[in-house]
Amino acid sequence: MSTLSVFMDVPLAHKLEGSLLKTYKQDDYPNKMFLAYRVCMTNEGHPWVSLVVQKTRLQISQDPSLNYEYLPTMGLKSFIQASLALLLGKNSQAIVENRVGGVHTVGDSGAFQLGVQFLRTWHKDARIVYIISSQKELHGLIFQDVGFTVYEYSIWDPKKLCMDPDILLNVVEQIPHGCVLVMGNIIDCKLTPSGWAKLMSMIKSKQIFPFFDIPCQGLYTSDLEEDTRILQYFVSQGFEFFCSQSLSKNFGIYDEGVGILVVVAVNNQQLLCVLSQLEGLAQALWLNPPNTGARIITSILCNPALLGEWKQSLKEVVENIMLTKEKVKEKLRLLGTPGSWGHITEQSGTHGYLGLNSQQVEYLVRKKHIYIPKNGQINFSCINANNINYITEGISEAVLLTEGSEMCLPKEKKP
Repeated sequence: MSTLSVFMDVPLAHKLEGSLLKTYKQDDYPNKMFLAYRVCMTNEGHPWVSLVVQKTRLQISQDPSLNYEYLPTMGLKSFIQASLALLLGKNSQAIVENRVGGVHTVGDSGAFQLGVQFLRTWHKDARIVYIISSQKELHGLIFQDVGFTVYEYSIWDPKKLCMDPDILLNVVEQIPHGCVLVMGNIIDCKLTPSGWAKLMSMIKSKQIFPFFDIPCQGLYTSDLEEDTRILQYFVSQGFEFFCSQSLSKNFGIYDEGVGILVVVAVNNQQLLCVLSQLEGLAQALWLNPPNTGARIITSILCNPALLGEWKQSLKEVVENIMLTKEKVKEKLRLLGTPGSWGHITEQSGTHGYLGLNSQQVEYLVRKKHIYIPKNGQINFSCINANNINYITEGISEAVLLTEGSEMCLPKEKKP
């Protein structure tokens, strides 16, 4: 006797980004290369983990005094305090005034998941979100899932081959009163002081709610404070906002994704009210956050010697990526590759745009087995001494054979 399945009407979902990796894995070409990993890679082609993290992990695993009881719903208090000090600075006036707090979240997107749930319930007038970033993230899907209308923009200008801060200003000038503005990778928004003042004035006058994303503090300039200087400026100007602070990439704890939803409020009373509501939402989402990654990070941030080792490891990674970008640019110049390649070294962080169009990207994937996203943004830590010649020769070949074709990046959704 057959019964009808409750899953009978469930359709196959559209493939999310990630099919590029699947195609790469199915490719049997011996010299294939994948340049789109999310994680930072070593010269040997393995995910990067700071040595101090490995050492601390071992010490924690051998500590007989530790128990493995569930954490409170809000998470590890010492982890939250250390993370906030890392983000805003130990001497932050907001921390002194007790108007900043956080919730220990799960994974790289947990902070957004929690923040979006809160905004849906308590910021009911805001049903439109504008996402402005230098790279494609999954934040839009989280907002869409709970009923927000989402518009996404990239600050990368494919014609100028640069991060154009005017795109940010132009979008904010057009967006309506009372919406949510997500700003990702703010280190790439190289506005002038007057530009930042203009942006803040528009955000304040339109009562826009900012939601920042800090995915890998320290892996842009290697200066932890410099990477969040603009965020600290927003705090000093009295703004209230949410911020997703991910701590997986900059410590190399990818499989134990951990982060913080940071809340900056006008005063302590409002902060406590917001945190109390977030606790209830977190309880429904995951009840208790994971412990191991938070313990490792807290141990490092609260020990001056370990903190110094971690900072040094970040510096070495950033310097190596900068050197790789310089080598790529120089090799393309020596190969006589048409075009200007200075934009490669002008970008910060592990990921950056090559400035290739769709035909050139397709050529690299199909003919050279060099797998990069359609928008031409690659992870430069995937390039090393063993593959840099093949990659740059492939890029040069692709550009020479398709010279004059139109540049292509993801199209923006217009309101």
